[in-house]
Amino acid sequence: MFLPTIPTPEEALDKGFNRAKKAANKARTSKIPHQLKSKRIEEIRVRTACQVIQETFKSILEKTPQVEQMPLFYQDYIDVAVGVDQLKKSLGALNWVVGILAKLEGQYAQKIRRGSPESAAKIRREAYGRISSVVNRIRDELEFLDYTKARLRNMPTVDFEAVTAVIAGFPNVGKSTLLRQITTAEPKVADYPFTTTGIQIGHLERKWQKYQIIDTPGLLDRPIDDMNTIELNAMVALEHLAEVVLYIFDASETSGYPLENQFMLYESIKKIFKIPIICIFNKMDLVENINYLNEYIHKVDEPILVTASEGSGISQVMDKLEEFKDDEKRNR
Repeated sequence: MFLPTIPTPEEALDKGFNRAKKAANKARTSKIPHQLKSKRIEEIRVRTACQVIQETFKSILEKTPQVEQMPLFYQDYIDVAVGVDQLKKSLGALNWVVGILAKLEGQYAQKIRRGSPESAAKIRREAYGRISSVVNRIRDELEFLDYTKARLRNMPTVDFEAVTAVIAGFPNVGKSTLLRQITTAEPKVADYPFTTTGIQIGHLERKWQKYQIIDTPGLLDRPIDDMNTIELNAMVALEHLAEVVLYIFDASETSGYPLENQFMLYESIKKIFKIPIICIFNKMDLVENINYLNEYIHKVDEPILVTASEGSGISQVMDKLEEFKDDEKRNR
């Protein structure tokens, strides 16, 4: 969980004022001289209300991780999902309220002490009005933080110690099916584009080595500026996590994307990320024109032919991952 529970302005104010009322009721039973009791009670109400609301917002600030101290993957993920600048602005607004309430607490406690017993309740009501006004000024920021909490609720947990392979390719080429075949993950799989609406991670261990396989949302062959949030999440995964890419071609073209376009995306990823790529041609059971397919198979190094839905060829994918890991060790 990235953010704790975020209250509405009304919830924060109700909590503060209710606690203040209880504190005042307790003070009424204390042995304070009668002529001072009304002033003391109203001062307690102001101080308690301010302190409780301050603690509410301080708790949010303390429990929220510092974005700039997080791994770059998480920084970019948050930026794609909600916007880091807006998040910092909203958290800054909470910090501003904490400071203002500390000042109001001191100012109104002093006014009550200096005023007459008869004016104490009036001053306290004035203080409550100011407190309410200040808290309501950050309504938009609180709403944004609540939205952020919901958006980041399923933020993936990444193992930075594992060998990380990122599955990439056009929508509906079989990425989620491959993930399900080689790991314990159970992603949603369906026959329509953009089934995967967030990064999904599967884990496995083989010969005492941990592997982390990440299923990215479908990438389209278009400029980054034209990509939607789902596609940008995939780019974040590729940029910061991938040690090797499992690039999947739909050999049958039943996904609706011609092999020419799929190859162009492969070339683009190869050029941008400059990391090893294992090429996998999926849906081999549906291929009708093998000669046409061979034109593209021969354009890549050591292609693996699979039918992920039936588990055919999956062992070759794992063998290739192990080979990649062994090569990496030798090159260190």
